Amino acid sequence: MPTMVRAPLVGGMKFVAETKSGHEVIMDAAPNVGGEDSAARPAEMPLVGLAGCTGMDVVSILRKMRQNFTRFEVEIDGLERAEEHPKVWLELRVIFHVEGDLNPERLTRAIDLSRSRYCSVSAGMRGVTKIHYRYVLNGETVDLPDVVET
Repeated sequence: MPTMVRAPLVGGMKFVAETKSGHEVIMDAAPNVGGEDSAARPAEMPLVGLAGCTGMDVVSILRKMRQNFTRFEVEIDGLERAEEHPKVWLELRVIFHVEGDLNPERLTRAIDLSRSRYCSVSAGMRGVTKIHYRYVLNGETVDLPDVVET
């Protein structure tokens, strides 16, 4: 299998990763562990990936459903991390902030398809991380039921 990411150390605790698609991702650590606090922490990267993955899924599905939105934002709340190493994420909340002329049932369906079928990042967290989903549509908050894993 070809290399997908190379991440050379460029100084202190700073790494500049280059993806197979040719894009760079910079990571650094806090000063108390030798970093300069100049970039995102590696443990934040799974949350970034989850936001992008599920966000792209839901936007794509909503567009196919011809749902019109004027604002779309994904927020990830890291609710709990393990206290012992490896300090994995144990619980997260994904919040979709959406504005526009959308059918709430279609928004719910798009989110359900992402979380149960399409998002490879959330699929990779199954069995370790409990992920709660919520959306805020035109100021109204809706908590979606948790998916029961079998």
